[in-house]
Amino acid sequence: MRIRVIDSLTEVDTDAWNAAARDAARAQDSDTDNPFTRHEFLLALEQSGATSPRTGWTPCHLVADEDGTFLGGVACWLKTHSQGEYVFDHGWAEAYARAGGQYYPKLQVSIPFTPATGPRILAGDAHVRAALRDGLRQLRAETNASSIHATFLPDQEAREWEADGFLHRTDQQFHFINDGYANFDAFLAALSSSKRKTIRRERRDALANGISIETLTGDAITDVHWDAFFEFYMDTGARKWGRPYLNRRFFALIGASMANRIALVMAKRDGRYIAGAINFIGERTLYGRNWGAIEQHPFLHFEVCYYRAIDFALDRGLAVVEAGAQGEHKLLRAYRPVTTHSVHDLADPALRRAVDDYLNRERAYVAALHDEYEEHMPFRKGETPN
Repeated sequence: MRIRVIDSLTEVDTDAWNAAARDAARAQDSDTDNPFTRHEFLLALEQSGATSPRTGWTPCHLVADEDGTFLGGVACWLKTHSQGEYVFDHGWAEAYARAGGQYYPKLQVSIPFTPATGPRILAGDAHVRAALRDGLRQLRAETNASSIHATFLPDQEAREWEADGFLHRTDQQFHFINDGYANFDAFLAALSSSKRKTIRRERRDALANGISIETLTGDAITDVHWDAFFEFYMDTGARKWGRPYLNRRFFALIGASMANRIALVMAKRDGRYIAGAINFIGERTLYGRNWGAIEQHPFLHFEVCYYRAIDFALDRGLAVVEAGAQGEHKLLRAYRPVTTHSVHDLADPALRRAVDDYLNRERAYVAALHDEYEEHMPFRKGETPN
């Protein structure tokens, strides 16, 4: 077996990469058709220039092969900043700099700009995964990187990295769990009376100003929809981050290669689109990603991003809706708290000790917060899903 570094995913066959991603997902009890680990999604980031040395995401992917047969891979970037990751280590970087250290560059094993859980070492064989982790440590030494960070891993995979000496970090997201609901009304029936009335009112008021909503997938998504959605994305991204991460070419590329794995929710008023949200469809999960709007209307965000996602998931028989990072307001709309996992390996022993101590305390806080969130779920007594 040979481990090597490549600087472009064009060097890997699409079907071989995607097969390894499915094998890894099965090994980790994760979504076996995760759209973000697919070769098409990652290649679109590369070919659009969203991940490049210019943006601070220099590709240095690891691949394992034997006699020309692809065994597995790791999507990895050498980074000069901590933007677009959603697991925040800015405090670590600042503390290390104050102590005279150089935190950047660092190695980032993740799906750029995407806080969605999925396997990070794409191989079904545990020996191949171990060899790729060893390869990451060797790459860290060769690039003079301060650290390795793998984010939004399935719980089982996080434990595997932890057993190999990586530090384990936890956080919270909010996901909708489909407890076998036949439709949205069946879901509402599981909620307390007050929350049921609130959601019905929000859905009604979201459409009160003559707004209609379409959910599009596959060939139904045209350049007209992408142009409108990109306008929404740019407006929201400029206000939230200062500079949006993705460009119009990225959406063109995924529209061409992944349209059947995309659910685009678009709101229209007076004959023009005014808001939209993009979702990616997995084997058992709907992943909510970006949202934007050029008009502000009460509860439109909740309808487009959360309630329409639930509608789509129930219609498709999907088990989970991942609604992205943060957002305690999701709790009131029956999105449950779910623990997320990342792992970290720091070369400097002093920095490692400090971070390890911090993470021990942070994990306890996250666990306590999770229990507190569960107590405030809006379900009727005895109706909280498993």
